[in-house]
Formats: sequence, C-alpha cells, structure tokens
Amino acid sequence: MRLYFTAALGGISLFASKAIAADTGPDPLEYGCKCYFGDSCWPSPVAWQTLNTTVGGNLIVDIPPGAPCHQVFEGPLGNITTYDAAKCAAVTANFSNEQWTTDQPAAMLWTYFTNDTCLPTATPSDSCTLGYYSVYAILAKTHDHIKAGVDFARTNNLRLIIRNTGHDFIGRSTGWGALVINTHSFQDVDFTPAWNGPGGYTGSAVTIGAGVQGRALLRQANAQSPPLGVVTGECPTVGVSGGLVQGGGHGPWTTLKGFAADNALQFSVLTADGDFVAADAETNPDLFWALKGGGPASYAVILSATFKTFPDLPSAGSILNINSTHTNDSDLFWAGVNRFHKWSNHFVDNGLYVYFEIGTAGESLHIQPFVAINQTAAQLEAILKPLYDDLDAIGLKYEAVTKEYGTFFDLYIDMFQDESAGVSALTGGWMFPHEDVASNNDAIVDALRNSLNLGGFMVGHLWDAGHGLPESEWNKSAMNPRFRNSTDFIITGLIISGNAPLADKTAAQNTLTFKIDSELKKAAPNGCAYVNEGDPFQPDWQDHFWGINYPKLYDIRKKWDPTGVFYAVSTPGTEDWEQIEVETRLCKKL
Repeated sequence: MRLYFTAALGGISLFASKAIAADTGPDPLEYGCKCYFGDSCWPSPVAWQTLNTTVGGNLIVDIPPGAPCHQVFEGPLGNITTYDAAKCAAVTANFSNEQWTTDQPAAMLWTYFTNDTCLPTATPSDSCTLGYYSVYAILAKTHDHIKAGVDFARTNNLRLIIRNTGHDFIGRSTGWGALVINTHSFQDVDFTPAWNGPGGYTGSAVTIGAGVQGRALLRQANAQSPPLGVVTGECPTVGVSGGLVQGGGHGPWTTLKGFAADNALQFSVLTADGDFVAADAETNPDLFWALKGGGPASYAVILSATFKTFPDLPSAGSILNINSTHTNDSDLFWAGVNRFHKWSNHFVDNGLYVYFEIGTAGESLHIQPFVAINQTAAQLEAILKPLYDDLDAIGLKYEAVTKEYGTFFDLYIDMFQDESAGVSALTGGWMFPHEDVASNNDAIVDALRNSLNLGGFMVGHLWDAGHGLPESEWNKSAMNPRFRNSTDFIITGLIISGNAPLADKTAAQNTLTFKIDSELKKAAPNGCAYVNEGDPFQPDWQDHFWGINYPKLYDIRKKWDPTGVFYAVSTPGTEDWEQIEVETRLCKKL
C-alpha cells in the first residue's frame, strides 16, 4: 500500500539522542548508532518536505503491505486509518505472489526479517505496527533521485536500504527505521551486437537498468534476432543488476557460462560520496572486481550494468518426482535421494543444471528441472540413465518426463516454477564440491536427512561454476574460488514466524546454524557458502562466503565506503556493526 508523504507529516516527535550503552554483561559496550525517529538528530518535517521536492514528490511513508486489512497502522509518525476491504482482498490474494511482492515499494519476498507485525488478516482490529520496515521510501525515477536519497542519508546519518526488487531471504532489503531507495523503475534494456568497451571482449552484450528482473530480461533477449541468452538467476523476479550480480548470481546457464558476475562488462554506479562513476576493467578496476560477487549493497549503488550475451540454444529438460505416492518407506526414500546425489558430479560434468527440492511436501524429492542446454532429449536421457537404473535396482518407483525445446527460453517458460512469497523462514546453506561428493556422498545425504528430521527443508542447485568458464577467467570476479569446483549448492530453510517470541527465534537460529548447517559443513569440509542464500549469522562468515578474497574486499569496502553509508548484514567491512535493542537500531561498536 502506498501513502504519499504529505499524508503523514504530523506526529513526528523529537527527543534527545545519545550514544547507547548496551548492557552485554559486566563490561557494557558503547555504540554509535544511526539516527532514528524520536532522536533529536532525526530530520525535521521541513527537511523531509525538501527531500520530497528534490525527488519529484516520490517520497512515500512506508506502510506494510498487509495494512489495508487492519483498521489502523500504528506507525512511528502517528496512527493512520488503513482499512479497505477491496484492497485487503487483493493483498490477501496476492501475498504469496512473488511478482506482486517485488512490485511493492519496500516489501520482502520472505517476511521473517520484517518481524511479521502487520500481516493480512480477517480480523481488522488486529494490531498493525512498523515491525522492521523502513519509515520512508523513495520511489526513484531518475538517477538524481537516487543521489538525493544517498546524500540525505549520509548527511543525516540515516540507515539506508537500496532495494531493486526485494527478492531477499535474509533481511538485506529491509531495516527498522530506515530510508529505502527503490530502484525498481529503472527498466531500460539495450542490446548491442558488438561490445567495444574495456576488457578485451568484442561479442554481443546487453545494458540493463537497476530494476530489470530475470524473466523480463530473458523474454527480451529471446525477442532478438537471432534469440539470445544471458546469465540470470533461476527465479524470474530476481533483479539481475542488483543483489544478484553483487552476490555472484547463479542460474541455469552457470555450468556453461559461469556466474552473472563472470559475465559483467561494466557498471554505472553512484558512490557513497554521491559521485556518478563507471566501473570496468580500466576505470576503477578495484570497484569493478568487488561489484562482481563481493557482496550486495556494499560498495556503491548500481544504476545500470552491462553483461555478455550469447546465442540461445536448443535444449532438453526432465522432471523427476519421488514422494509418498511412490513409497512411505523412509529408508527407501533416502536411498533414492542417495542415488540421485551420487550422480550429481556426473550430471554437471555433462553440462547439466539441476533444480530440486527436498522436504517441501513431507518426505519428497521434486526435481524440476534437469536442464541440458545444447543437447537433445535423447542425450539427456542417456545422461540420466544411470540414475534411473539405480532407482529401479533398489525397487523405488518414480515419475519422470523428458521434453525437448527449440531454445533454452522455451524450456525456462515451460518448466521453471515461480517461487512463493510471504514465507517466513530462516535461511542457510552450503555448497558441496566435486571432491566431497565423490568421497563422502553418504555423509552428505545423512546431513540432508538430518535437516529434514529437524524440521527444515532444502532447495538444491546442481551446477559447476568452473565447468564451462575458462580458468583464466575465474579470478576476474570476487567469488569464492571454491565455487570453481562446485557440484551442489543447497539452501536450507527453517520455517518460523517473524513475530515469534525472541526465545523461539534464538532457538530456531541455533538449530539452523549449529545443528543443520554444521552437519552439512562436516560432510563437505571443502565447500563454502553463498552470500545471497546463506546463513548471515554463521561463525567465520568471511571465509565461508569469500575465502581468500575477503581481505582484499575488506580493503576495497573501506576505500569506497569508509563511514558505512551502505549496510547489508555479513558483508565485507561490517564486523563492527550490529543491530541492537532486539534487532532494531543499527550501531557501530565504539
């Protein structure tokens, strides 16, 4: 729901602010915090009015999406009557729709880190409060709007969130009391048959605005003559030139082409100081390298990005299901999972990408799809035959279908499924490399079973980011080098309500970190974690996310954002920052 700025100016109250002493035991820590509503440093109504004018009237009060189902939104700027039966029905119908969610000003795909304090409800008298949402959002329409927001946040020491889609599992697209800059309106897409910029690449390319999402980009690439491909995420609503490329960006083309970060040619960015600069192989090469997998929302605001494109190709895809309609024997089911995972090295070595889910519907393995780009259905069936033979040998029934397509895009539209929004869950995960799958597959599958037994679920992705990408290209992005021998990247999830009691949240986080993910790490000690879909609260996140690249990334962060204008949890240079007072105020240890 959108309520424009002028509707909620009244009710701002100002109080004295000071450095906060957090009582952490016998030696309390001193913090210097970002400025929040209620602090004397919080900008005056006149200052906000001036910002609104500067951004062309596109500053809005951030009201949670579920507010139309509630009589009143009890916001930090005062109470606002929000109930609207028709809008409530629309919100309720669309709350699990990922495209609807990413189209909202400041919503998150998964809601746990919003604190779930204003969900859709059939009881309008239920409480609706801010939770961990921002106070204001700028719906930027020009690059100058973005600059105005960054300058305002820096000058007033506000917590700043850069959001292009909100396709986010771990809370980086929201923040209590923050100012959000929404870049979703930047939808420009410009194809060129021959790149003539820095870096030595001369093939075809595409330049896209900050708000362009994966499926929309693939659709436009497919409309070219001849049809083109580009590395995007698997999910259709991921913003390609935002957090995706800054975290690396894996997807169906990764086994053949590497990460999105490996295919980036140039960025146009706004720095923490408010300067418009380019970043490529010749101009600001350190920033260019860091933006390619060095962490989301860390170094600069990406305004546009240029990526390599390549001819789209005929493809084949398969779907495989094993669930309670095939067996209720738990040991037999997990024997089937073991056989599937035993062949995962074989799959990626033959150029496949595979997307699968375990435990999203009880004891179930849902593989949709196996993707074989530039291969026929017969070739894909031959690659899968050892798996089918193993399943037949242990007497496990299954359902499988294979289809052939004129292009990968045709396969993508037909076989890939949209994800659900509105889920409240904690997220972790781990990558299993070739050597651990080859030597320790039984332990890996036991760790997956442990996750399901502890109430978790898993989303898996078979790809090898070093398979098709020349080794000479591997270190040109900031990705953890361990990904260049990858086989299976698993996302772990643990359902818990965002408004659960703090003790329950703590217990769930401990279960995820120290009982679920820790077993994955033990089974695959040569693996690593993926910053966009991993546990930000795991010990030693610096090494798990970036390995030997972390010290260099730390230095680059301190060069380009020395005062911490940007913040995203567990990204380079954020060790001294912490969300205190029940995950609200963002503060730096003094």
